[in-house]
Amino acid sequence: MRHPSVPGHRVAAIVLLAFAVILGLTQPAAPAAPAAAPAKPLDLENPRQEFLRDSVGGLFLHWGLRTAPAHTSCTDWENDVTNGGWKADYWVKEAQKLHTQYIVLASFHSRLGYARAWPSKIPGSCSTERDFLGELVTAAKSKGLKVILYMTDDPQWHAEGGHEWLDSAAYSSYKGKDVDLTTRNGFGQFSYDNFFEVMDRYPDLGGFWIDNDNAYWESNNLYAQVYQKRPNYTISNNNEDTPIMDMISNEQKTGMTPAYDYPQAVYTAQPRLTEADFKLPATGSWWYGGTDPAVDKMLTLGRLVTNAGSSVKALMAETAQVNGKFPANQADFNNFANSYLDPIWESLHGTEGGGYMYGGLKPGFWNDGAHGVTTISRSNPDRQYIHVLTPPSTSTLRVRDNGYRVASVTNLRTGAAVSWSQSGGVLTLTGLGNWDPYDTVFKVTTAGRQGILSGVKVSASASATSHAGSAAGDGDYRTYWDNNKTLPVNLTFDLGSSKKVQYLGLNQREDSVAYARSDTEQSARIKDYKVYLSADGSTWGSPVKTGQLPSRRGMQGIDLTAANARYVRLQVDSTWAASTDTTRYQRLRIDEAWIGTSYATPAKRGQS
Repeated sequence: MRHPSVPGHRVAAIVLLAFAVILGLTQPAAPAAPAAAPAKPLDLENPRQEFLRDSVGGLFLHWGLRTAPAHTSCTDWENDVTNGGWKADYWVKEAQKLHTQYIVLASFHSRLGYARAWPSKIPGSCSTERDFLGELVTAAKSKGLKVILYMTDDPQWHAEGGHEWLDSAAYSSYKGKDVDLTTRNGFGQFSYDNFFEVMDRYPDLGGFWIDNDNAYWESNNLYAQVYQKRPNYTISNNNEDTPIMDMISNEQKTGMTPAYDYPQAVYTAQPRLTEADFKLPATGSWWYGGTDPAVDKMLTLGRLVTNAGSSVKALMAETAQVNGKFPANQADFNNFANSYLDPIWESLHGTEGGGYMYGGLKPGFWNDGAHGVTTISRSNPDRQYIHVLTPPSTSTLRVRDNGYRVASVTNLRTGAAVSWSQSGGVLTLTGLGNWDPYDTVFKVTTAGRQGILSGVKVSASASATSHAGSAAGDGDYRTYWDNNKTLPVNLTFDLGSSKKVQYLGLNQREDSVAYARSDTEQSARIKDYKVYLSADGSTWGSPVKTGQLPSRRGMQGIDLTAANARYVRLQVDSTWAASTDTTRYQRLRIDEAWIGTSYATPAKRGQS
């Protein structure tokens, strides 16, 4: 994968349709996505993606010739791996302890000696006689996991450590022409051949995890050929959102607050498959360098949970030693995770991130310093979970209910009833204490949604081509309104007749980071706004609400003093992106916006 030192479906359709139907029955205007196909070229709903969409995450293994102690001889490395007792079952069991569903094997890596941990007839770099890859695929399949193979396009590290890892002469003889593997074109040919050899040999492989891209691959339509030859394979890409690939993986980012809230660095909107890959060792390389760094439990578990709470897959990197075993601190963490995650597993697996396109309670920054995420069951939207990763400084937690009528709240780990009340659009939990050090999970049972108006027509004063204002009110999260970089801009809601207006609900498109990572990577979200009401759509008067929305992900609500009106207008005066970010400056995109005519009321009195 690219490191800091290196430049440069059927199940989805069922889930989206189910939410559209279920939420439509409980509340007609509830934000949900029907099964209509998205705009091309993104392929968002292909059966091959099913196992990824069903996954919480994967185990990322960088393991090769330069794993400490480094080898320069392929044969010597293979012998030491075998004599050390390497077993595929070990990696599979460790992946299961982490509650992951797939393993990404990165041995054919530019910084690890381009080692192919499988027999190959194609000369050019280290290839083992023992089929480590095949053994891993078989072992994973027996436990219901899949193996994805990392493939690099990068020859620039061919002489890493003072040793030449690529054999251009051998490959040239094999091809019957001169090919320089140290060039991108030459290496592109070599790696291209390896793709097909792997596909021929391993039909049960899960697919490929691509680091960067290669012009030779592109000019020879590699990815389309992969899908044609192996329709069950998926293709993931590191850092670059290449449309033909199934998933984009965002490499370890830092700087956000809280530090574990990794999804604040994600810039790709759902339902695009996204993945966050991060190291479990607190320091060191992505591969074993001979030391045993500590694993930060809070950071690691926080990342895992916040990713799940954003429908982002967590690809957790551990540093396998030459014999395949993990250093003691990582092995200890795996054992800890195995027992820790079991009691709360229902809140992470078979769920989607709450407060986004799948509905659910509002995540993020809550009261008195509290922070966390929410999740919502994919099979039953009335089963939801609140994950408190950073507890409030008080014994009270307040979470926006997003229109859901609450029926009960319990502590998922203990099963104990929790005291709660619901009013003013907020679910309030009281008498709290004994917080879990990593993730206190509350199970919330709801009874549908209430108070959200249906039949609302939405229009905009400015729109980009094919992204009209009406897309913000069509109930489909794969369409969105784009303001065509026009500010100020108005989004107007026609309620059809005079109705009580209590609040506006907004899901802005999650295609930018939620905090300013750099001068050129900023948040394209609403900053300053005004809200107007009108009886006739012509006379608006003074704004009934003026304010500023935070640069945060997920559902945002604008509460109003209840009044009757036929027309509601949201005027956006500014967004958070600075002018230095020319891509996002003054850009505004909204997936769905809705009008709440009243707040939800409890389906059952709060527990005492």
